[in-house]
Amino acid sequence: MSDKTIATPILEELVSLYQNNLKLITEGSADILNRHREQAMQHFRELGIPSQKNEKYKYSRIEPLFAHEYQKHFAPKRIAFNVDDIFRCDIPELDTHLALVLNGFYLPKGEKLTTLPNGVIFGSLAEAAIKFPNLVNGRYNSLAENKTDGLVALNTAFAQDGVFIYIPRNVVESKPIQIINLLMSDVNQLVQYRNLIVVEEGAQANVLICDHTLSPKRFLSNVVTEIFVGNNAQLEFVKMQNEHNDAAQLTHTYAHQQADSRLVTNVLSLHGGFIRNNLAVTLAGEGADAQLYGLYLTDRTQHTDNFTFIDHAVPNCTSNELYKGILDDQATGAFNGKIMVRRDAQKTQAYQSNNNLLLTADARMNTKPQLEIYADDVKCSHGATVGQLDNEALFYMRARGIGEREAKLLLMFGFAHEVVKRISIDTLRERIDDMVNKRLRGELSRCHNCPMHCC
Repeated sequence: MSDKTIATPILEELVSLYQNNLKLITEGSADILNRHREQAMQHFRELGIPSQKNEKYKYSRIEPLFAHEYQKHFAPKRIAFNVDDIFRCDIPELDTHLALVLNGFYLPKGEKLTTLPNGVIFGSLAEAAIKFPNLVNGRYNSLAENKTDGLVALNTAFAQDGVFIYIPRNVVESKPIQIINLLMSDVNQLVQYRNLIVVEEGAQANVLICDHTLSPKRFLSNVVTEIFVGNNAQLEFVKMQNEHNDAAQLTHTYAHQQADSRLVTNVLSLHGGFIRNNLAVTLAGEGADAQLYGLYLTDRTQHTDNFTFIDHAVPNCTSNELYKGILDDQATGAFNGKIMVRRDAQKTQAYQSNNNLLLTADARMNTKPQLEIYADDVKCSHGATVGQLDNEALFYMRARGIGEREAKLLLMFGFAHEVVKRISIDTLRERIDDMVNKRLRGELSRCHNCPMHCC
C-alpha cells in the first residue's frame, strides 16, 4: 500500500472481499479477464477510492457511496421469471438485437454468444474471451486507467462478465445493438461488470445502452466500457441512464479511434440518485472525428457529474462536445471537460460547450471547461453558461396566451432537445424526446411495462 493512501475501513473491506472470494471470482469468469486481477488489486490498494483531493473527482464524494452494506454475488442470480414479461423497453418500431445484463452477468435467452450471418458477434464477454480469445486478448484492459483511477482498478479486479460486441471489417450493421442493464435484488447490491466493443475497419454500427432498476433496494454500479473504432469505421453510442433515487452509478468509458473514423456518443442521464460518468476519447489516427453529447436532468437531492477527456494525439482531427443540464430543487451537478492537443496535433479543430439551467436558488452547478494546447496551428474554443430561463422569452410566450408553467416547459424542452436531436435513429430520438418531456413535467419517466416507481 502506498504511503499516500490511507487504509480506510472501506478500502480494507473491499480488499478482504477480493481475497476471500478470489476462487469464486476466477471460476466464474475467463482466463483473459483473470490474468489482470492481481495487478489491478495492487493498484487499488495503492490508489484507494478517489477523494475530492483528486482533481478529477473534485465535485463528487465517492467514498460515502461504499459505506452502505452491500452484497456481492460471484455467480449469476437464478431468476424465476421471464424478463420479457416484466421489462421491455418501450420504443415503438425500434427493432434491435437485444443483449440483457442482470446484476452484472449476461442473461442469455439461448446461447451466451450470438453470431449473425454477416459475422457480427454479441453476448457474454466472459464467453467471448473463451471462444474468441484473438478478438478479446490485447484489447481487454488496454485502455482502462487502472494505474491512475482506483475505481477502474477495482472494477478490473472484480468484474467477471459483461457484454462483448464485435463488428467485422466493412460490415454495416443496420439494426442497433441494445444492451439493457437490469438491477434486481431483494438486498442491497454492489455490481461491477465490463463491456468491450470492437468496430473493425470500414464497419458501421449503433449501440444503445439502457440502465434500469427493477427493485427498490440500494444499488451501486461500477462499470468500465472499452471501445475500439477502426480505420474509416463509424459508431454511434447512446447511453440512457434511468434508475431510481437509491441507485448510484459510476461509469468509465474509454474510446480509441483510428484514421478517418467517426464516433458519436450521447450520454442521457434522465434519472438517478448519484451518477458519475467518465468519458475519455483518444483520436489516434489522422482524420478521426469525435462528437460528444450529453444531457442530464436532476431534481430533489440528485447528483450528476460528467468528466470528459478528449486527447488529440495526431494532426487533422476534429472534435465537438456539447453537454447540457437542467437542475431543479436541491440538485447538484458538475461538468469537468478537458481537451488535450498534443504538440504534433496540428490542424486540430476542437470545440467544447457546457450550458446549464438552474430552476431554483438551491440548485448548484460546477462547470470547468478546459483546453490544454501544445500545437500552434489549431482552431479550438470552449465555454460554459449557468443561468435561469430567459424572462424575455417567457414574457413573449405568455403574451401570446401560453400559461406560465407550459411556457417554462416549452423552453426547457427546447433547451434539452438540442442534445437529443443529435441521435440519428428516428424512433429512438422520438422516444427519448417523449421521456424528456415527461421527466420535465414531473411524470414517471419509465417504460410502461416496468413495475418500478422510480420517483
